[in-house]
Amino acid sequence: MTAISAKTVLLFGEVLVDIFNDRKVLGGAPFNVARHLHAFGLHPVLLTRIGDDDLSHQLLSLINSLGMDDRGIQRDALHPTGQVLVHLAESEHRFEILPEQAYDYIHAGMAHMVSSVVRPQLLYFGTLAQRHAISAQALAMLMQSSQAAHFLDINLRSPWYDRFTIEHSLKRANRVKINHEELEIVADMLQIAGKDSMQKAAVLIKRFTLDSLWVTCGENGAWQLDSGGNLTTVAECSSLQALQDTVGAGDGFAAVCILGLLRCWPATITLPRANAFAAALCSIRGAIPDSAEFYQPFAIDWKL
Repeated sequence: MTAISAKTVLLFGEVLVDIFNDRKVLGGAPFNVARHLHAFGLHPVLLTRIGDDDLSHQLLSLINSLGMDDRGIQRDALHPTGQVLVHLAESEHRFEILPEQAYDYIHAGMAHMVSSVVRPQLLYFGTLAQRHAISAQALAMLMQSSQAAHFLDINLRSPWYDRFTIEHSLKRANRVKINHEELEIVADMLQIAGKDSMQKAAVLIKRFTLDSLWVTCGENGAWQLDSGGNLTTVAECSSLQALQDTVGAGDGFAAVCILGLLRCWPATITLPRANAFAAALCSIRGAIPDSAEFYQPFAIDWKL
């Protein structure tokens, strides 16, 4: 690995278990992104909270077996490790997110202490973990005290979002990743007009002084628009293998975007790589691969 391995990414939010009909899979967007970043040689530190139960023991065992940093994982004796019921129909998935989970109660002081020690280059956050005032306050404290760039991964999960959370998150972000359906929802909620998605994205960038906006479009590829009006696009990935499910594809895309930022890749390199990695994840079941071998072709191709 190169010197990039020393760069730290702080990932704030939910770590939970996706409950499928036939299995339980450890996940949550921050965890999934952290797993990918670790495999690509960065130093991810999760800031989250888990219960004192069997699921939390499985999670810690996995994180330790991977050699990931667990110092930001708080324990909660009162609330369970987060769970999400995943309902699959053909290639689509629907999330049933349970309320009152441990990640709703991230302790602000403990989170701040970890952040001050690791001194991250980038802070990753989403919208789901802000649904409860306690975790939202912890995130706000991190934002105020950290000099790191802020990467917002908008994951709208009904009914756990509202206009205030979205608008407040956009105000605090430097760079944003969103899918094409979420872009339309956000634009409608914030009363942003435009003849197409790219015009709406341009308004978002200007209104919230964003550096750039990444938009994923599923099988139709992805695109990025920056504050200078530069547009980069990538079509459907020609290397897409047999589709298993799309759970976690957006998290994989976000991870490569972050990798590209910290390695100073231009958008013309980052976007195709992010799209190809997300497509590859769709060929496996669940959000993260079972083996580190999955990452090797990408690491070799990208000279990590």
